[in-house]
Amino acid sequence: MSATTTAGHARTRTPLERILFALAGTMTLLSALLVALVSPWFLLLTAFVGINQWLYVTLGGCPASLVLQRVGVARQCDW
Repeated sequence: MSATTTAGHARTRTPLERILFALAGTMTLLSALLVALVSPWFLLLTAFVGINQWLYVTLGGCPASLVLQRVGVARQCDW
């Protein structure tokens, strides 16, 4: 993890893996809430999140990771 100092404050960049974990957790919780309040069809969102997590684990990339890397988010682990 790279750290730079700006006016005496240490600033660290959040690694890609941590952002993806937070994004997947947020989407899973959101889909559970939507299933309870709106429609059971939102379980498809949960399945989509799970499929993307397996894509990242097996292939080293998923749609969200590709977008985040293009905007400059760095990986913590180089596979």
